[in-house]
Amino acid sequence: MTNSHQTVTAIKAFNDNYIWAISSESNDKIALVDPGDALVCLEYLQTNNLILSAILITHHHNDHVGGIAKLLEYAKDNAWSVTVYGPATENIAQLDITLKENDTVSLPELNCHFTVLDLPGHTKGHIAYYDENKVFCGDTLFSGGCGRLFEGTPQQMHHSLTKLANLATDTLIYCAHEYTQANLSFALAVEPDNTDLHNYAEQVKVKRQQNHATIPSNIALELQINPFLRCHEHSIKLAAQSYSNENQPSNSDVFAAIRAWKDNF
Repeated sequence: MTNSHQTVTAIKAFNDNYIWAISSESNDKIALVDPGDALVCLEYLQTNNLILSAILITHHHNDHVGGIAKLLEYAKDNAWSVTVYGPATENIAQLDITLKENDTVSLPELNCHFTVLDLPGHTKGHIAYYDENKVFCGDTLFSGGCGRLFEGTPQQMHHSLTKLANLATDTLIYCAHEYTQANLSFALAVEPDNTDLHNYAEQVKVKRQQNHATIPSNIALELQINPFLRCHEHSIKLAAQSYSNENQPSNSDVFAAIRAWKDNF
């Protein structure tokens, strides 16, 4: 994604991770979001003659933080000043500034001014960074899906997803994995009569056949096709009831049922 001031570029890592590189047309500085793999980041920096100035972390899993140490060592060797931001309640050794709900991160050299969202669920301290047109949400919301609940409760994750669903509908979603095609296979099992979902699945199939990324998505699209953002819809409630053989009294209970279904899909 490019606007008149900044560009967001995907650096592919591991099997399906996206490390997000934020750069500006006005200088050679760069920020990295969730750099789990230092080598691909260093290659990107060197190839494009860029200077690392900030690292933004959403949560503590190694495929999101594993590259920090080598990147900081490289920055020190080059006399670069790098600030590392991340969640206040997670144990990440290299953080310079810890963040919680409604804190702000300003990177004026990149024309970036983010507000922090607390998004417990995937991990207890997971956070996101959002501005007026994009959100870096780590492993909380994926296109067509959501993250596994490794540490949080279904109620926490549903609340976190609701926060994201309430962002402006044109907000671009920069999640950390290319999981879309697999997620849509499950979404179609949950909601087989969703025309928007069928159309999107066909678009994604073509993109992946051409090895193109399906990310970023956007909030408007996810509200149409993502079962985890649609727990209030009658069709999702019926699917959850059919899977669990139980009535779910609340939307978070519906979420818990379909999340359990996805875990065993």
